[in-house]
Amino acid sequence: MSRIAAISESEATDKVAQTYERLREMLDGAAIPEPFLVYARVPAFLQDFYMNYKKFVWSEGSLDVKTKTLIGIAVAGTLKCGAWLDLLSRRGAQLGLPEQSIADVLAVAASCQMYNIFFKFRELSGSDLFSGMSVGLRAHTFANTSLDPRTVELINVAVSDINGCKPCTSGHVEKARHLGVTDDSLLECVQCAATIAAGCAFLNSANA
Repeated sequence: MSRIAAISESEATDKVAQTYERLREMLDGAAIPEPFLVYARVPAFLQDFYMNYKKFVWSEGSLDVKTKTLIGIAVAGTLKCGAWLDLLSRRGAQLGLPEQSIADVLAVAASCQMYNIFFKFRELSGSDLFSGMSVGLRAHTFANTSLDPRTVELINVAVSDINGCKPCTSGHVEKARHLGVTDDSLLECVQCAATIAAGCAFLNSANA
């Protein structure tokens, strides 16, 4: 149970009420999702999150909305935030994404975390010994899902960044560029991931 009480739409006043009105417009009149009602306890955070979410997750940009939603699902799964994982999965269904794509995103993100752990160990071990050794980990998942290669690399960039793995992040950025992903798209990928990560961090802390 959250230690931060949500502010319902009927209780909202001033800046919170204004942001709720903008959210309803964005959502075509649908009910405001629970996370936003919790964020409203800090009106400045609610407003920041809404603006970032609308621009970097909800709307078309350098990346299409379906891709942004898949990146968001990968981030929510990585950060173990069920509320956002559910919200973004429903958003994906509304956008016409097949149910299998959700499982595929989580599998790619999990495989990426496996590699992040390995390559971070190489950096943290303080020894050149392990640099010459084979990785030895299977990761056929990256090439055997319903996701296209560009989307896989964008997910890998986002997850590797979250996990603070420098060699993985730089490697996936290079591979994404090789696949034709523009620098603007890479930046928007990270902005999308950062937005969802902030929303997950607030909720996870509130429910810890």
